[in-house]
Amino acid sequence: MTQLPFPISEDPTPEAAERGRKLMTGQVEFLKGVVAMDGLPPADRMEVCFAGRSNVGKSSLINALTGRKAIARTSNTPGRTQEINYFTVADSHYLVDLPGYGFAKAPIPIVERWQRLLKAYLSGRATLRRAFLLVDMRHGVKPVDAEIMKLLNSSAVTFQVVLTKADKLGSAARDQTLEQVRSALAKHPAAYPEIIVTSSETGDGIPTLRAIIADLT
Repeated sequence: MTQLPFPISEDPTPEAAERGRKLMTGQVEFLKGVVAMDGLPPADRMEVCFAGRSNVGKSSLINALTGRKAIARTSNTPGRTQEINYFTVADSHYLVDLPGYGFAKAPIPIVERWQRLLKAYLSGRATLRRAFLLVDMRHGVKPVDAEIMKLLNSSAVTFQVVLTKADKLGSAARDQTLEQVRSALAKHPAAYPEIIVTSSETGDGIPTLRAIIADLT
């Protein structure tokens, strides 16, 4: 049987799932919100970041990963998170929530400032091990997502697509989205060759993502 490009990540072993659960649901605390590069905390541990369009479900996913109800703020107003939000995970990791992008209602100067900060962060953070790019499974990769993929390529940052809100679709629609996402990813050398399918509502894919983060070195 031919292996599909960008297969869905396999479920973790029980041992890997437990490592991920212990790390991500243990000591997790909000550290600070950063609006400029000189505000970043010391690069003294590995970090992973989460990027995605506004309203993609990023805050809900971070809450699900950490087993908290509101460690990451959720909002009905896209583009509400205007800072790079840092969370400490145990003494070993930073979890980084990047500003949502693609918001239509924010003033252009603010959007441009966020974009400059995003580019500076992605190209200048040596301890960044992986970017998780969240894509709403109902919509697939949009042009603004493709722009972020180009930015990640040019910054030489490995990124892995995390499909969110998988519970909102039937299997036929899910397969259609997966085909579109795989086609988009084929153009990007920085793309990690596995896709994670998640639902913050049902918990699908959460153990997989936790285990991946825990096993990064």
